[in-house]
Amino acid sequence: MRKVCVVGAGRWGMNHIKILNNLNALGGIVESNSETLESLKTTYPDVACYSNISNALNDNFNGFTVATPAPTHYSIAKRIIEAGKHILIEKPITLNSDEAKILAKLAVEENVNLMVGHVLLFHPAFNKIKSLLEDGSLGELQYMYSNRLNLGTIRTEENVFWSFAPHDIALFQYFTNSFPNNITSRGVDTLQNGIHDTTITSLQYPNRIMGHIFVSWLHPFKEHRFVIVGSKAMIRFEDSAEGKPLIFYNKTVDWIDNIPTPQNGPTKHIDYDSAMPLTEELNYFVNHLNGSPITICNSESAVDVMKILEAATESLTGELKNHD
Repeated sequence: MRKVCVVGAGRWGMNHIKILNNLNALGGIVESNSETLESLKTTYPDVACYSNISNALNDNFNGFTVATPAPTHYSIAKRIIEAGKHILIEKPITLNSDEAKILAKLAVEENVNLMVGHVLLFHPAFNKIKSLLEDGSLGELQYMYSNRLNLGTIRTEENVFWSFAPHDIALFQYFTNSFPNNITSRGVDTLQNGIHDTTITSLQYPNRIMGHIFVSWLHPFKEHRFVIVGSKAMIRFEDSAEGKPLIFYNKTVDWIDNIPTPQNGPTKHIDYDSAMPLTEELNYFVNHLNGSPITICNSESAVDVMKILEAATESLTGELKNHD
């Protein structure tokens, strides 16, 4: 059985550890906090534990997952790739697209898989939406939007768009299979000067497809909503609602005697698998430790997400400068 070493045993890293252990694929853990490391040695007595990555790289692991703070991603990932090991990095891949490109190029040179943890691409509800687009049930994709709203978690090192929106950007890329022609973003920095608490970002894609991403950590209630409007039908996923419903609307607009006329058909709930996205993601990574190519959440898509984040940031920064 191929074995994976997890780098970083914080809140999300612990999820990696537990799931990989359940998959019988956990081989090692790297954690700099000595107290946490001692606790892990007790919980996982058959797993190799290290206080630094240098020692772990000397052992014969097939791959690594990196769940450390984002500023450390580039330096850690570069060492792992240079050691010839497959790697899954939690989002964001790096803090800028230049570093992401370097890692992507290096992975090709070293013939290793580089995967990034855009976990919603493994969510069964979004995979169902993807299949409905591909089989024509929704018609041509016309418009999509995502709302990711809550009171908290408020960051001090990054704005809400960098904190909340990477998942939504990855989904937009997943559904459009293209890169936006134009990106504009506006927001407000109420709590901390220069760090936006709320942003609304517009992305214009080829074939006149429009997308909007509304994110905020300064919002009175939690809402995770994703909507797609197609030429034949529409669909809505309520990730924060009870039961997490996926709702299909047999609704469209037809032109009758040169008049746009809404057509209201039946609405129905769509069933989807109950698989946990992170389990699916890590299982996918483990299954590709044999070197077979990664096609979901690969380095190319991760670089595109970084480019979009940067373009939106430039738009936001321009807005701030105009107010100075």
